[in-house]
Amino acid sequence: MKVFRGWENIRLIVKIYGIAILLFFLFRLILFFTGIGNIGNIPDSASDIAKAFVMGVRFDVVISGYLLVIPYLVITTMFLINRWNRIATQAVFYFVFAVFTVSFLVCAVDVPYFNQFFSRFTISAFQWFDSPVFVFRMIVEEPAYWIYILPFVFLTLVFYRLLRLAFAGVERTQVTERSLVLKVMVSLVFLGVMFAGVRGRLAKKSPIKVGTAYVTDNAFLNQLGLNPVFTLMQSYLENLDKRNQAIRMVDEKVAISKVQQYLGIEAANPYYPLYRMVTPETVANVRPNVVIVIMESMAASKMKRNGETENLTPFLDSLALNSYYFDSIYTAGIHTFNGIFSTLFSYPAIFRQQPMRESRILKYNGISNTLKKLGYSTTYITTHDGQFDNVQGFLSTNDFDRIITEDDYPSDEVKTTLGVPDDYMFRYSIPVLNSLHQQGKPFLTVFMTASNHGPYYLPDYFKPHSGEIRNQMIEYSDWSLRQFIKKAEKQELFANTLFVFVADHGIHKKRSYDISLEYHHTPLIFYAPHLLKESRIFNCIGGQIDVYPTIMGILKQPWINNTSGIDLLKETRPYIMVNSIDNFGVIGKEFFLIVKHDGSSKLFRYKNRSMKDYSREFPEIKRQMDEYARCNLQVFQYINDNRRQFVK
Repeated sequence: MKVFRGWENIRLIVKIYGIAILLFFLFRLILFFTGIGNIGNIPDSASDIAKAFVMGVRFDVVISGYLLVIPYLVITTMFLINRWNRIATQAVFYFVFAVFTVSFLVCAVDVPYFNQFFSRFTISAFQWFDSPVFVFRMIVEEPAYWIYILPFVFLTLVFYRLLRLAFAGVERTQVTERSLVLKVMVSLVFLGVMFAGVRGRLAKKSPIKVGTAYVTDNAFLNQLGLNPVFTLMQSYLENLDKRNQAIRMVDEKVAISKVQQYLGIEAANPYYPLYRMVTPETVANVRPNVVIVIMESMAASKMKRNGETENLTPFLDSLALNSYYFDSIYTAGIHTFNGIFSTLFSYPAIFRQQPMRESRILKYNGISNTLKKLGYSTTYITTHDGQFDNVQGFLSTNDFDRIITEDDYPSDEVKTTLGVPDDYMFRYSIPVLNSLHQQGKPFLTVFMTASNHGPYYLPDYFKPHSGEIRNQMIEYSDWSLRQFIKKAEKQELFANTLFVFVADHGIHKKRSYDISLEYHHTPLIFYAPHLLKESRIFNCIGGQIDVYPTIMGILKQPWINNTSGIDLLKETRPYIMVNSIDNFGVIGKEFFLIVKHDGSSKLFRYKNRSMKDYSREFPEIKRQMDEYARCNLQVFQYINDNRRQFVK
């Protein structure tokens, strides 16, 4: 028997880290040179190239940490008992060699895969495995694929040799006695360092995500920083997640035909089922700025005009009387990511699906894309970590020029996990908006507030009149909006800016139905006193998915509508869909249909809060509402499955 000297458990793992990261770097270098045509001017992009490779090391550390945790625990156990076991060490050696060999194989396969699909390797690559013979022949018959076998074989042999040398160092160790307590403490500290590396980020709100790699304006360099083993693992985990399970509610052809009828699409585009070219009767010469404020948890029920007696939202209530106010608007889902996605891209929520998931970032014809084509700059501003819900990566892919997050604010202004208070975000944004205005072209700026969500932080300088903390935060959120508009009114940009206020979702005091209407009912306000000459209140049914098309109607610019949304100023819809995890609801002017995950459903007259099920009295209305929702949801699933959401 031999024993350990020094800290051989840590030394060995550090050596393996170094070897693995070096080889991952070489595979990334191969990808870089095969895709170098995507960069353009290399000298001007030197800084971004360096960022991509540094980011790559971060992702390589994450994967290496995942693969080395078990070997470290085995080696450390032997180290702590001061006994080296040859069989156990050999087992660790072959385990490390095997898992990293598979990882290097993924890296080798990723290069031609990326060059073909411009996407890092994910589980979607295995969709072809139902035709293995075809795939094998396709690979064999294309010599360009063979070349990537050579670096894989060579680097695997290099890895084997270097790994042998690393383990040989352990086998030659001699005994040096150390305190068991010291050995345990140091070993635990290093294990903590490994877990920090696996997490990839020190920020509390979210670990490293695909979107973390999006640090440049170049799509190729953003993806270069990723590790294909990471994207493969992430996509596999997402595939297991019920949130991302595809729905099959209606035959796709039937659904498409029905939805086209609902939307009045006569000359259907064979590739884009929701395609409508929208040309206003008169195209406006001036293009106003657009500022969208997505308000955290700001339920319509919190407004005095909707029955709240504590006067929690005096500003929003006053704004409703001096704007275009829509009183029957509903959020698509119950999560913030639903609110952001449906408001900006005009598609419904589908049960647990996360449309901004990180391993399969799709591009949509959202408001950012449309306005960029019209010469707008695009900015997204939030109070907290941009990696949460993969918002930063998703919006960067979807034509947002700049994302302002917690990292951009002074550290002493960050008060909780949710970052800076709302009013500070708005104060910080005024110079940003002025700078955008001074560029001489219109801008789109989207705000996502957060203070009306726990953990709550109420600034000392705000004095609420309510005693309950949740109500105090609603008061503060409303006050912050007032401060923002008061400051904006003093700016030159104000006269030519359309302000839009909508909630990401609401909150509920009590649950009267299986799907809480309070959780979905949102105020929708279009405020532009210099552009909208009169105040109006609209009673039509609508949703977050109609915000973007309605904005385009107000702007009076030609555009392509490839979404589920409509212009509420010119079009009407009979119903709007809402989703609540496993259930979906359909809301009309009179009835509210709730369909549960087991297929059972009930029809309510919700205006008078009736709990009676009217399914038997109005079977045809129930059928129509059910069909409307199922067809709309199925069409969106079809669009995503077939990647038909983006029109170039």
